[in-house]
Amino acid sequence: MTDGRITTAKLGDHGPEVGVQGLGCMGMSFAYGPVDAEASRATLERALELGVTFYDTADAYGAGENERFLSPFFKAHRDEVVIATKFALSIPPDDPTRRVIRNDPPYIRQAVEASLKRLDVDVIDLYYMHRRDVNVPIEESVGTMAELVREGKVKHLGLSEVTADELRAAHAVHPIAAVQSEWSLFSRDIEPKVVPAARDLGVALVPYSPLGRGFLTGSFAKAEDLTPDDFRRQQPRFTGDNAARNAALLEPIRTIASSHGATPGQIALAWVQQQAAVHNLPVIPIPGTRKPSRVEENTAATRIVLTEEEVSLLDPIAAQVAGNRYADMAFTSAGRE
Repeated sequence: MTDGRITTAKLGDHGPEVGVQGLGCMGMSFAYGPVDAEASRATLERALELGVTFYDTADAYGAGENERFLSPFFKAHRDEVVIATKFALSIPPDDPTRRVIRNDPPYIRQAVEASLKRLDVDVIDLYYMHRRDVNVPIEESVGTMAELVREGKVKHLGLSEVTADELRAAHAVHPIAAVQSEWSLFSRDIEPKVVPAARDLGVALVPYSPLGRGFLTGSFAKAEDLTPDDFRRQQPRFTGDNAARNAALLEPIRTIASSHGATPGQIALAWVQQQAAVHNLPVIPIPGTRKPSRVEENTAATRIVLTEEEVSLLDPIAAQVAGNRYADMAFTSAGRE
């Protein structure tokens, strides 16, 4: 790989071949403070040059704005990219700040048509259920998603933040290509149940926030370091005493990074990438960034191999993390397992 391009892996038994690292695109339009469209466009192009072919968005990111922003890039490179988007977080017309989880069939059909229009594509490569509405049987929701596959509107199906039992029930209706969930040195709650279920079913794991929403890179140390409109200011891990306790956990990452001539973020990503071998299933993390230089840094992490001794220094970190990853964990798989 003298050109710096990353290798590829199959997105589970039922998905397409993609680069072993994808790109989370949410921050290009939403959630992480001021945006820079020109830098984001350059980031997309550089990612593709480096072999990143898997691009992640959702209809809820900026109320559809992220899908619209990505559309020209996808159209220019349609045969080279795998487009993943999501439904389920409905925005009430009377309160654009709220999100209501909807998994009912009429809403799924409404959502897919809206995403197809914003993305300006004929088919979505991977369509995720973003969050689970426990009041709607998952078999009913996935049944409707399967109809979208048969109708040629969607190629593959995915789920996000589901429990092991929910994954098995969904997979019995239609093959699931990928499960997306938070997975990092700071967040390992999917390992006891969800990861084994995915392995047994031939489903890929797509870790979002593999850099702990940037905290593992050392780019910020507490919520107050962030701009007022950054949603991380509301997350328990980055506020008050929790932030100080968690910042102290980064020292082993820095030490290992120094020995590799790497950045802390690269070590954190290398650990996630190596979970594919640890758990014997495809693991395609989707770190998000808006800078070409960060894409170069992130993809280089796929070539770092951590020793057993280094892994043994990193593995205890998650158990020491202070604070939940969300203020309300009810909408995560860990909140229902």
